[in-house]
Formats: sequence, C-alpha cells, structure tokens
Amino acid sequence: MTKQKQVVKEPKSKKEKPPKEPQVVFAFRLTEAQRDAIHKAAGPGKATRFVRSAALAAASGDRPAFEELLAKTK
Repeated sequence: MTKQKQVVKEPKSKKEKPPKEPQVVFAFRLTEAQRDAIHKAAGPGKATRFVRSAALAAASGDRPAFEELLAKTK
C-alpha cells in the first residue's frame, strides 16, 4: 500500500471591507392586515426595504423619493 501525499491548500486571503456603521433595531406593531398590505405593495421579499425607504423618505421630507415608492407599489 502506498500513502498519498496530502496537499495543503493556502487559505484564501479575505478582502478587507470598510467598517460598517453600527445599526440598531426599530420595530413597531402591526395588525396582520397591515402587514399583508405592506407585503402586497412591496412585492415578494422586499417589505423591509420598502418600509425602511418609505420611513426615511418621510422623515427627511424627501417627497420625490416617497412618491417614487408609491409609483412602484403593486
């Protein structure tokens, strides 16, 4: 019997990423009907991004961004 030589692979170098800004959680309560309406308006898998964008546009007074969101609703 012969033994096979094991080849040791060099670990891949990780790309350095710029530090991310710390994030916090902002939660609120909804009825099931309200949640379903948000999911329907945002489309599949996009509810969080939709709500975050709408809230930030409203908070900053960015009417064009808010109206663009309204135009994209399904």
